[in-house]
Amino acid sequence: NLEAADRLAHEQPRWPVILIKVAEQRLALVVDELSGRQEVVVKPIGPQLSSIRWFSGATILGDGRVVLVLDIAALVRSEYAQPRAAQVADSPPVANDVAPVEEIDERARLIMVVDDSITVRKVTGRFLSRNGMHVITAKDGLEALAMLRDQHRPDLMLLDIEMPRMDGFELATTIRNDAELRDLPIIMITSRTGKKHSERARQIGVNRYLGKPYQEGELLEAIRELVQQS
Repeated sequence: NLEAADRLAHEQPRWPVILIKVAEQRLALVVDELSGRQEVVVKPIGPQLSSIRWFSGATILGDGRVVLVLDIAALVRSEYAQPRAAQVADSPPVANDVAPVEEIDERARLIMVVDDSITVRKVTGRFLSRNGMHVITAKDGLEALAMLRDQHRPDLMLLDIEMPRMDGFELATTIRNDAELRDLPIIMITSRTGKKHSERARQIGVNRYLGKPYQEGELLEAIRELVQQS
C-alpha cells in the first residue's frame, strides 16, 4: 500500500548518482554526496603521482586544500573496455574485400594513444572516437606499460618517440620482447621522419611509421589493415 511504500522509501538510504556520457558510452556513478558545481583550474600532479591511474590532475580550492581531479572519461572507457575482449573474440571475421574504414566501429576496437602531448592525446582520441573506436591514453612509455600489464589490452597502439621516462623506441622494444605483448600492432607517429629513425623502428618491429601531422585517411587505413591482420 501507499503508506508502507512511503515508509520504506524513508527508511532506506538514498545515494546521489551522477550520470556520465563519454561519446556513446554511459555510466551511472554513485557518490557519497554532491557539494555543488565549481569552476577550477586543473594542474599537472607531477612525476611523483603521475603513475596513479584515474586522475587527470589536481586543483587548489579557495580554502587552500589540494584536491585530486578524477579522469571520468578514463573511468568510463575502462568500464567498457573490460568485457570488450570476449565480445570481439565472438565476433565473426570481416573479409578484407568488404571491410571499408567506416566499419571499424562495428568491431569496437580499442586503441591506445601514447604521447606526452596532452593536445595530441585529446585530438587523436576525439578523432578515433568519432570513427567508432574506444580510446585509452598514456603520457609516456612507463604509464603505457603499466596499463598493458594491468590487463588493458588494446587492439593497436599509436606511439610517439620522444617522451619522458620511457620513450617510444624503448616501449616498442619492451613490447616486442614480451611473450604476451609481442603481437600488439604498433603505429609510430612522430615528427622524427628521417630515415635513421624509421629504420630503427622497422628493426624493432614497428608495423607502420607515420610523420606528424598525420593524414587522417592514411591513419584510418593503416589501423584497418593492422587490426584485420591481427
